[in-house]
Amino acid sequence: MSQTKPSSRNNDLLNAPIPETLKRMTLPMVLAMVMLMTFGLVDTFFVSLLGTEELAAISFTFPVTFTIISLNIGLGIGASAVIGRALGSGETQMAKEFATGALMLSFILVGILAFIGALSIDPIFRLMGATDELMPFIRDYMLVWYGAGIFLAVPMVGNSVLRASGDTKTPSIVMASGGLINAILDPILIFGWGPIPAMGIKGAALATAIAWAIGLIYILYLLALKRKLILPRLLNWKELRLTSGGVLKIGLPAAGANMLTPIAVGVITAIVAGYGPAAVAAWGVGSRLESIASIVVLALSMSLPPFISQNYGANKQGRVRKSYTLSLNFVIIFQLMIFGILWLVAPYIAAIFAEDQTVEELITLFLMIVPLGYGLQGVVVLTNSSFNALHKPLSALILSIVRLFVFYVPLAYIGSQWADIKGLFWGLIVANLFTASLAYSWFMRSTKLFQLDKVNNEV
Repeated sequence: MSQTKPSSRNNDLLNAPIPETLKRMTLPMVLAMVMLMTFGLVDTFFVSLLGTEELAAISFTFPVTFTIISLNIGLGIGASAVIGRALGSGETQMAKEFATGALMLSFILVGILAFIGALSIDPIFRLMGATDELMPFIRDYMLVWYGAGIFLAVPMVGNSVLRASGDTKTPSIVMASGGLINAILDPILIFGWGPIPAMGIKGAALATAIAWAIGLIYILYLLALKRKLILPRLLNWKELRLTSGGVLKIGLPAAGANMLTPIAVGVITAIVAGYGPAAVAAWGVGSRLESIASIVVLALSMSLPPFISQNYGANKQGRVRKSYTLSLNFVIIFQLMIFGILWLVAPYIAAIFAEDQTVEELITLFLMIVPLGYGLQGVVVLTNSSFNALHKPLSALILSIVRLFVFYVPLAYIGSQWADIKGLFWGLIVANLFTASLAYSWFMRSTKLFQLDKVNNEV
């Protein structure tokens, strides 16, 4: 493989001041995700106008749809880690080959997973507790969503390629544009407009599919022709096998860790379903609002790994460690502020998303308890991202397993037995506290942070 000097953009990640660099990389992601998540809430709002059953049905789909999204996230993490390390060490041609292989691999794997999912809609959702009344709505939504799943693969992994090169602004624009297209099409396709018939919940899935398809076309043009970050051709089998190995070594454990989340959430959803459709509807709305409330954490989880990977590739360990601790300190303080705001405005937010009084009360209860643990959850998310960026995917996978199946699900269930759904919410907070403590101490030990001098000449 040929080696060339990293671009000036890469040098910014290797030499520029850490706080300013992370701020420059994260702010575009925050703004884009605010827009994207807002459009997601618009999606939920329009579906809620169809009725409580439709809202409950789409709430059931979240864990399942996130499984495919998780595969893309995992492959993107793997691609970002290997590409970032290659760019940090100056191997730009290798970076292009990894990027091309990652895009092809994601398209193939997501296509297979979507096909299997489409054939198993009924058993999966009945296992989660979906009733006969909800299944027709779930089928309408998921059949279209699975068909569109492969459109999602290339934009998500393509955005990871851009972030690995240090560009977080363009992926932000791509994400926000997709959300805007989806939001515009939602009311048209759900309720009908002119010659376009009303499609109900199926229209929400179709709007998403169209937005993803447009994103796929644009990201390929950008990577192949404008930025030349991928090869202008498909890889042959030998090349795909070689590049896939590097991506999958990190991507599969990362995807596995992400896929565990919807499994755990599915179990929690089944527990919540025991309290009726109103509880499931409230849980679905609360989960969407959680994404908005944790948006800075999610943005940092995308901007921090390429920074760490490139500095890891350049053997600048001091910058790796400092970026991690700065990020954790920030998210804990920031998320406590978010909790205070949500606690004050919870009744008003609940009134927007619920016509049923019971649903409104349960959304309010969710928002006055669960967000207390978002900062602790952020510690876990950023630690996982940092482990993957350091090419330690098994550490991230084990941490995810412990979080979800040693703490998250068991403590939620114990809490539900102790104090019904309110106890379940408190169980989630306790689970985040235990996991965050473990994550921080584990990362500190694994990087031997306590042995470093306070002043590092590399920083």
